[in-house]
Amino acid sequence: MRSETYRHYWDKGWAVEEGVFSREEADQIAEIALELSQQELKSDGDGYVVDKSDDGEVAPRKIDTPFLKKAEFQKFVLDQRLNKLLAELLGGTPLLSGDQIFMKPPHFGSAKPYHQDNFYFQCDPGDHVITAWIALDDVGKENGCLRYIDGSHKGPILPHEAVPGEPYNLVPPPELIDLQKESLALVKKGGVVFHHSQALHTSHRNASDSWRRGYATHWVTADVTSSNGTLDKAYFLREDYPA
Repeated sequence: MRSETYRHYWDKGWAVEEGVFSREEADQIAEIALELSQQELKSDGDGYVVDKSDDGEVAPRKIDTPFLKKAEFQKFVLDQRLNKLLAELLGGTPLLSGDQIFMKPPHFGSAKPYHQDNFYFQCDPGDHVITAWIALDDVGKENGCLRYIDGSHKGPILPHEAVPGEPYNLVPPPELIDLQKESLALVKKGGVVFHHSQALHTSHRNASDSWRRGYATHWVTADVTSSNGTLDKAYFLREDYPA
């Protein structure tokens, strides 16, 4: 890992490492994800796993637990190139807890409001919980890149409340989010955005002609505990988790 990536992560709460995977590897995973999302599209319809346009058209929003659905996904996220970087940031062996693939189709993918992962996870110590968000497309401002509040990982876990009409989106009060400290995490296909469990982050709607697919993987070290059972179904506890 580049030394500036490590410093940026611990100073700002997030960092980008380009070129972890090749563009061809990212394309392969994106293609499999698209095929799987199309298969699942008809079985979901709660407005969260799918996005809906004003005229009722639907498009895939995300894939839950992809690690359990395709061997290709397992091989991809357990790749040693990624695990080595995670170990450097965590200071210990990374253990995969959970994952999702966020799709964000062109002119369709909806926004995700500001939140902190560890409000949901309730894990301790928070410094040993990290998300590695793998870019499956080139990601910029127009197609909905991740945005962070620099240094927010150094503060507390804020109270979160449900967005009206969107019970799956829990957000802190806007007055507690300092948008003057907002930074954009631009990343190329195959690169990875790492963020701390308490870093405030969001992404806007995809307003471009391009996809914005990202494979989000959540990792902990062996000393992490959770007060709400988040880790009870962690992948690393499964008997078939690779040694």
